[in-house]
Amino acid sequence: CSVTLITNIGNDRCDGGEYNTEQCGWDGGDCVTYNEQYPDCDVDHPFRVGDGVCNGGQYNTEECGRDGGDCTGIEDYPDCEVDDPSELGNGVCNGGDYNTELCGWDGGDCAEFNAKYPNCKLRDSSTTFGSFGGEFGLC
Repeated sequence: CSVTLITNIGNDRCDGGEYNTEQCGWDGGDCVTYNEQYPDCDVDHPFRVGDGVCNGGQYNTEECGRDGGDCTGIEDYPDCEVDDPSELGNGVCNGGDYNTELCGWDGGDCAEFNAKYPNCKLRDSSTTFGSFGGEFGLC
């Protein structure tokens, strides 16, 4: 087994890649459960699958169990590419890429904003409807 950091083998974290091979004992056993649960999940950092954070992108696929269950609830938006998919449908209207048709208008959170201010777009995800206040003349 020839890897970059030998200390990563058997450290209770599935590092994947060069570590998750038969020669390295599936990362010293760290990747056995991952390989059994997600045999077709090909991600850069397998330890992120099921870590409690919806990582989106390549992690939010059927093969990866919707990020090990972390992305459940956003299956309706498989083509939505945002930094933090857990923000979708959380009750706060986020701007930018969240408030798009692909993301279901932020999982439905922006319905009120879009109805009230149809010609106004929140510029980025840091601007939310709750902090926005169209009455302040930003639109």
